[in-house]
Parts: sequence; C-alpha cells; structure tokens
Amino acid sequence: MKQEERRQQTFKLLLDTTKELIQEKGCHSITMKDIMDRSGLSKGAIFHYVKSKDEIFVRVLEERLEETNERFMKEIGDGRRTFEEPMRQIAESITAYDNAQDISNKVLMYLLGKEEEPLVAEALKQYYERSVSLSGKWIEIGQESGVIPASVDPGRTAEMFVLLTLGMRVRSSIPFARASFKAQDIASFMAGILQA
Repeated sequence: MKQEERRQQTFKLLLDTTKELIQEKGCHSITMKDIMDRSGLSKGAIFHYVKSKDEIFVRVLEERLEETNERFMKEIGDGRRTFEEPMRQIAESITAYDNAQDISNKVLMYLLGKEEEPLVAEALKQYYERSVSLSGKWIEIGQESGVIPASVDPGRTAEMFVLLTLGMRVRSSIPFARASFKAQDIASFMAGILQA
C-alpha cells in the first residue's frame, strides 16, 4: 500500500471515528482520549493531521460539503446536461440539513458556539465562503449547459441559497420548533428560481 493511500485511510478512520462519537455522545462530551481509544490512533498520529479536536470537527463539517460537490460533479461528468439529476444531488444534502440528528448540523451548532476562538472563526468563515463559492459554481455550470437562464446572478443567488440552508440547519437544532417550510420546499423554491 502506498504512503498516500495509508494517509487517506488513517484520515478517514479519524473522521469516521469522530462522527461515531458525535452520534453517541454529542460534540461537547468528546475528548481526544475518546477519539484515540476508539480509533486506535496515537496522539502523535492524530496531531499529524490536525491540531485540535475542533479542527477535526471542522473537517467533519467540510466533508459533507465536499461530498455534495463530488456527487454534483459526477452527474455533470457523466454527461448529464439536464437540470434534474444534478439538482437532486443538492436536494439530498438539503434534506439532511433539515435533520437535527445530522452530524454536520451538530458540528455546525457546536462550532457556532465557539466562534470567538480564532481557529474556529477562520474555519467558519472559510466554510461559509466555500459553500457560497460552490453554489455559485453549480449555477454557472447550469448556465453553461443551458439549463439555468443567464439572467440568474450566480453570486447573489448562491449566497441566498446558503443563507436559507444555514437558517434551516439552525432551526433543526431548536427543540420542538414547528417547521412548515421543509427541506423539500426549499429545494423546490431553489429549483423555481433557477429555472425561471
């Protein structure tokens, strides 16, 4: 096995272990010792990849966004020049964001509570900017393919969509919050704007 493959497997183990622990204990209760014990990785091995538990959480948050991008780009790479299949990939992520038990939502809420820490503040800023950037890129790809009108402003529309999904994610963490505007409604609203 090549060194890069081992590195990727170790990093995946670190993220998967952290996600399991988040599901079981929540973000606040997890310690680095928990991660070391569960993963079998030494402290030195973990610190080879990250500097802190919060940085692991940031990587978990980023992972979901990148997975959505990979699924979207695969649809495009498979020659899909329609609106429906790539949009379905985005809608699936939106559905997960409406779930309070979704790990990336738990991580986002945890990190938002630590936004005064410089590492976390910078990570949140980068996550937001990456979310807007990818959303804008997806719109531009749709415009290049002729399935989204040129009249749609990719930057402003992308930012609006990210704001909507962030709001939905926050709402999902509010106990007993009544939701009349659900994930499917947001996906339909987005599709309507993009196909207007």
